[in-house]
Amino acid sequence: MAVPFRKVSKTRKRMRRSHNALTPVGVVTCPECGAAIKPHRVCPNCGSYKGKKVVETEEKNAE
Repeated sequence: MAVPFRKVSKTRKRMRRSHNALTPVGVVTCPECGAAIKPHRVCPNCGSYKGKKVVETEEKNAE
C-alpha cells in the first residue's frame, strides 16, 4: 500500500481544493409574473418566454 513520503501542508492542500468551491445558481425574475427562474427557460409559474405566452398553465384558485 502506498504511503506519502511527507505530510501535505495545509497551504498545498487548500491550493489544490481551491477549484472545488460551489458557484451560486444564476437567477432572474420573470418579467410577466415576477417569479425567480433560471435564464433562457419558460417560466413554470405563468408559462411565458420572452414576453410571449408559450405554455398553458393551470391557474390556482384561492378558495
